[in-house]
Amino acid sequence: MFSHIMVGANDIQESKAFYDAVLGAMGCEPGKIDEKGRCFYFTKSGVFAISKPIDGEPACHGNGSTIGFAAENPETADAWHAAGLANGGTSCEEPPGVREGALGKLYLAYLRDPAGNKVCALHRMG
Repeated sequence: MFSHIMVGANDIQESKAFYDAVLGAMGCEPGKIDEKGRCFYFTKSGVFAISKPIDGEPACHGNGSTIGFAAENPETADAWHAAGLANGGTSCEEPPGVREGALGKLYLAYLRDPAGNKVCALHRMG
C-alpha cells in the first residue's frame, strides 16, 4: 500500500543512530544519507526515511500519529525496544507486551524517537 514513509528530524545523525539501532534489531541495513542530507532505509516492502523539514521549521511529531514496524516475533519487538532506549528513544504507552482487541492478539512495543515521533514494533500473534 505504501511506497515510503518519511518523518521529520531536527538532528539527522541523532535520529540515524536511533533508527540504525531499532531497524538493525529487525535485520535492516544502516540508513544511507543522500546528497540533501536525508537518510533512507530500503527494504523489499518499501522505504523509510528521515529528513529535516523542507520548510525550515523545526521537526515535530504528529499528534495521534504512529508508524508501525512489523516484527517477526515478540523477541524481535523486545530487541527493537531495547535498542531504541539505548539510542536516544523514550518509552511511551504501556510496556512492551500482548494486547487484545478487535484486530486480534498483538504484541506491541512503543517508543518516541529523538524528534518525538511515535513508533511501534508490532507482531501479530497466531
